[in-house]
Amino acid sequence: MIRVCLIFLLLLSFFGFSQQTDYVDFKEAKVEISINSKEKQVEGHIEYTFEILKDVDSIYLDAQSIKLDSMQLLEIRPHIHTEYIGIRYQNNSKQIIVYNNFKREQIFELHMNYSALPKKALYFIEKDEGNQIWTQGQGKYTSNWLPSIDDMNDKIEFDLSITYDKDYEIVANGNLTDKKTNEFTTTWRYDMEKPMSSYLVALTIGKYNKKVENSKSGIPLEMFYYPEDSLKFEPTYRYTKRMFDFLEEEIGVSYPWQNYKMVPVKDFLYAGMENTSLNIYSDAFVVDSIAFVDKNFVNINAHELAHQWFGDLVTETSGTHHWLQEGFATYYALLAEKDIFGEDYYYWRLYEYAQELLEQDKAGQSTSLLDPKSSSTTFYKKGAWVLHMLREKVGDEAFKEAVKNYLLKHQFKNVKTDDFMGEVEKASGQDLSEFVKVWLNNKAFMYDKAMKSLKKSTFIQEYLMVDCEVETSKCYEYLSSWISDEAKSKIIFQNHELIKKEAFINPLKVRQAIAQSLSDITTDLKADYESLLNDKSYITIEAALFNLWRNFPEEKTKYLNQVKDIDGFNDKNIRTLWLTLALITEDYEPENKKSYFDELTDYTSSKYGYEVRQNAFQYLNQIKACNDACKENLKQAGKHHNWRFKKFAKTLLK
Repeated sequence: MIRVCLIFLLLLSFFGFSQQTDYVDFKEAKVEISINSKEKQVEGHIEYTFEILKDVDSIYLDAQSIKLDSMQLLEIRPHIHTEYIGIRYQNNSKQIIVYNNFKREQIFELHMNYSALPKKALYFIEKDEGNQIWTQGQGKYTSNWLPSIDDMNDKIEFDLSITYDKDYEIVANGNLTDKKTNEFTTTWRYDMEKPMSSYLVALTIGKYNKKVENSKSGIPLEMFYYPEDSLKFEPTYRYTKRMFDFLEEEIGVSYPWQNYKMVPVKDFLYAGMENTSLNIYSDAFVVDSIAFVDKNFVNINAHELAHQWFGDLVTETSGTHHWLQEGFATYYALLAEKDIFGEDYYYWRLYEYAQELLEQDKAGQSTSLLDPKSSSTTFYKKGAWVLHMLREKVGDEAFKEAVKNYLLKHQFKNVKTDDFMGEVEKASGQDLSEFVKVWLNNKAFMYDKAMKSLKKSTFIQEYLMVDCEVETSKCYEYLSSWISDEAKSKIIFQNHELIKKEAFINPLKVRQAIAQSLSDITTDLKADYESLLNDKSYITIEAALFNLWRNFPEEKTKYLNQVKDIDGFNDKNIRTLWLTLALITEDYEPENKKSYFDELTDYTSSKYGYEVRQNAFQYLNQIKACNDACKENLKQAGKHHNWRFKKFAKTLLK
């Protein structure tokens, strides 16, 4: 035992000075798993093929608390024979270490049977509409349910075969090649053709329908949706094909995978995740036509799609170069939206990013873009700004040539910032060392330079010109003028006293600003403000309902009846507010008070998505009506896998 521990310590010391990828290349993984949702268990068989690059006496797979049932090592000798090798290994609950006298150019297969009870990375979701199972590898490590390589520098071709209840759909990386159903289960076989980092291995299990549309280049775009959400399909997946076709042309490199699948899931950890060929995203972005105005899937879809090139095809070597994934995905998603919504939208979003980065600077929280501990604001939004400024500096032609060469040269490999900047210097003929120093190495965001770039847009010039905190004489007239909705909204938020009847004769976004900013409603504006309850915006309706209910107590019943049947977004923002107001409105349907209270309390249970639960908890807490059932649900929420919701619940429990 002492000798084994000593070998393990020596191994850790050895790999501390060099990556395993210098010594071994895992090439292919044939994975067969069956999932037991009752026991929350994964049982699997894996066959890894790997090549020895340098002589070494041990190799490892990452395996977090995985039970290893059996293992075999085979040496593959082309045109001769396959030979089983006597094997010695150790499973220390973090890694499976295989000891052997491995020699350069040898090729092996490693076969293993295992089981796992994953605490993270693979999640079991239980809802009334049906169970779901989904994965999240990035930041959580696929090795919690599949012995694999956490180091993103080793890219492997994964072929997944997954067995589960026959009444459910299974979606995974790659192309579905076969389905076999027996009495109780179905086995789904997926094939990948190219390698990827292990954190991008993914699967989803749930009850879905799907529609398929081919891109201009012939790539199948598989769009999944819940059977009950057929009417939400079009607004949810609006512009998908257009964005795909745009990005292929703009990037200049063909989409590198067999298909592109989009699958919504419940209680997801993030907005979306760019698993190779499989975008798993939060069903909060499954929307109807009204919700589309304020909260849609377009940006998330474009962002995760852009990652298929920037992150999946070429992958950072380490967190130091994380902006090569998130900055690029943010920038190219913005370009795709620019193609749809126009140039003003593009500059407006850049302006919003700049303001967020400025606030980060003021808070003393800014870091270099090459700091692996940087914030998401830095990686995503500063990264996008760097690409915008770089393109301005070198020109469209050189920029696009550099991006294309960068992707083709490093496809299915890992990259550093110098790899990209080197291609830009070659394509442009410019020395970009000063640009790197100012925009990448510098902690501060170059706000003045960014604003100079933004002012090339007449839309931004106009927005900056309108400032009612400095000059108020023309602001009332601006509200009925030709200026942009963004500029008018700015005026309203700066000085809501300027709101007169004429201000309501404006497009939806301006009316939304009125609903959100004008909390004290005068009698002469009452009828105009009431019209906001008919707007096609769940944000507007929510704000208008509360403000009207508060300002005109004698007409509470009228307002409650008017929006009684509206749920709002998937988080039931309007319904939960409505229930709360109905409960505290004296004499409003007293015979239904109990059912309304029961409904609001029920929304705190795990049957619902965490966004719905959070709204219900907040309202019940505000009216001091969180009963024993609510409190028990709150305790349960304090153990939720979504860290934001868990933090919210723990804070409320204090």
